[in-house]
Amino acid sequence: MKVLVSDNLAQVGVEILKKAGGIEVDVKTGLSKEELIAIIPEYDGLVVRSATKVTADVIAASDKLKVVGRAGVGVDNIDLEAAGKKGIIVMNAPDGNTITTGEHAMALMLSMSRNVPTAMWSLKHDKKWSPKTFMGVELFQKTLGVVGLGRIGAVVAERAKGFGMKILGFDPFINKDRANKLGVELVDLNELLKRSDFISLHTPKMEGGKALLGKEQFAIMKPGVRIVNCARGPLIDSAALIEAVKEKKVAQAALDVYEKEPLDPNSPLLGVDEIICTPHLGASTEEAQENVAVAVCDQLIDFLKFGNIRNAVNMPSIDEETLKQIGPFLGLAEDLGKIVSQLIEGGVTKVKIQYSGEVADMNIAPISISVLKGLFESSIEGVNMVNAPFLAKERGVQVEETKSNEIQDYTNVIEVTAETKENSWTVAGSIFGKGDPRIVKMDDTSFEALITKHMLVMKNKDVPGVIGNLGSALGEHKVNIAGFHLGRLDSGNAISVINIDTPPTSETLRKLRETPNILEVYSVVL
Repeated sequence: MKVLVSDNLAQVGVEILKKAGGIEVDVKTGLSKEELIAIIPEYDGLVVRSATKVTADVIAASDKLKVVGRAGVGVDNIDLEAAGKKGIIVMNAPDGNTITTGEHAMALMLSMSRNVPTAMWSLKHDKKWSPKTFMGVELFQKTLGVVGLGRIGAVVAERAKGFGMKILGFDPFINKDRANKLGVELVDLNELLKRSDFISLHTPKMEGGKALLGKEQFAIMKPGVRIVNCARGPLIDSAALIEAVKEKKVAQAALDVYEKEPLDPNSPLLGVDEIICTPHLGASTEEAQENVAVAVCDQLIDFLKFGNIRNAVNMPSIDEETLKQIGPFLGLAEDLGKIVSQLIEGGVTKVKIQYSGEVADMNIAPISISVLKGLFESSIEGVNMVNAPFLAKERGVQVEETKSNEIQDYTNVIEVTAETKENSWTVAGSIFGKGDPRIVKMDDTSFEALITKHMLVMKNKDVPGVIGNLGSALGEHKVNIAGFHLGRLDSGNAISVINIDTPPTSETLRKLRETPNILEVYSVVL
């Protein structure tokens, strides 16, 4: 396997890749788009920072690429949709620069409150000793509004508490228990803006790149508010910010990120003394660069050599512990998807996945993807755990997941229903013992059946002679029956799963379908 490192990565990460065994590493930085496109077909893995742009064209040119590792958090330089459609996993290193970015936000907050940059410039360049000119404010007992309480936001909240600040938080994805542990009062965004003396942003880009803080938001803020942005440049409308500073609505702002980077030397932001600007230093510490390099290279090796997926941004992560728990269900789910795909007629319009019992408390996202992978595998070449959700969306397949903690006949059940314009089929399965998968239901009929490589699914009239005729027909065509499992319907019909040692020929299936009282027969191959 070959891995390309196309940006300046801490040497410790490169050494980890080289020592992994079975992986050949090339370090080629400063490549043009055309140069990258020319060589990318050779590689199984790609490691980047922010300089390399992994565009749709680059992804289209990759023949072997399985994974892109971003040594850092942001993946704006990678076309996630194009990667997903081609089945390429994109991983980042979200923890490696958490501390350093949080600390930089605090550094900017302190720099504003005590006018550090302007005071230093006055002393060193203007040779003025004027402490009264740079009167500051304390952080103590001020209210800090943290927008986004993820990893970095939590670091800022914890450190701000050490300065005696009162912390407000806005994050629609965090619950009150988590907020209470952080010592944060959860409020809506408008209340946070109205009450905060300092505001620190720690959220991803808004949908469509629109600003989180614009003219309307500045209008409702407390006069004299101070704002820090170490997250994403487009979160703040820079023109509206400059206007708010000039109107004294915003006392100061400190920015480490911008709508376009590098920041234009003629940017009006640089002409406003009340706005501190740093050149995207959030992750610029020796420790952070080593941490993200080590993390992403470890993840790359873990995936390429062992199949473990950690910190993937375009599919659910499956680490070793999670895999131990859900592993048997991944196989069962994929088999159910394969089975139902060979029973239905026409294009799938909707897939319903019902989780019942113990499995409902697990991480079901990878399990649902396994259903989709199995469903599409027979009709789409190259489907995998990454591109299966993209393929479903692309084909207009609606995916519906439901959960129930009720344990009825089995401790865990996954039920898959696939619908087309022509018909629908339901197949449910369970894991017995330490990993024995079984079919436990087909349509409305409950029974237990072994899942094997070759199976027949039969609907028939529940009358004498059917099983005998079935055995005779299969025997005549040299097909051996390994198992037979039958469930009766109230309508006087029955449904069966027959395990067979070899696949039936088209002639065998034709013979069975012509047999009296056999209504439908399907061949299923796993």
